[in-house]
Amino acid sequence: MSMKKWTDEELISTRDKLEALKERYSKSSTKMWHLTAFLGAFAVSTGIAFIFFDGVDVLNVFLIVLGSITCLAWYKSEKQRKDNMNFLFEINKEIKKREKRASKTKSKNNTGEASNKETETAHPPQSDDKETSQSKPDKE
Repeated sequence: MSMKKWTDEELISTRDKLEALKERYSKSSTKMWHLTAFLGAFAVSTGIAFIFFDGVDVLNVFLIVLGSITCLAWYKSEKQRKDNMNFLFEINKEIKKREKRASKTKSKNNTGEASNKETETAHPPQSDDKETSQSKPDKE
């Protein structure tokens, strides 16, 4: 997905949304989410261990399935969080690049206009001087 075709408003709104997600994630307890993932892995290992000791039981299969779902949810959310952070980094980089490019063109235009004004004031147009000198004959 190329961000070069995006407008500045789209980039800024996407950046704001991703930063809001980042803040919400940092406010929520990451320790609790890691504990949940650990409990999911513990449920899977417990279910497998009980299958070896007691045989296949509905509760053991339920523990394995529930623990697997919990671990998969944790893995998907961590992957999505990392993808969002990388995307946020790329958006910030693109915004900075556009600002830098805009400031370069702005400074280039300002220096071009300033140099034009300087040359006009330093060297007034020659055509006006020649016309006035030619239109008025010398009286001697």
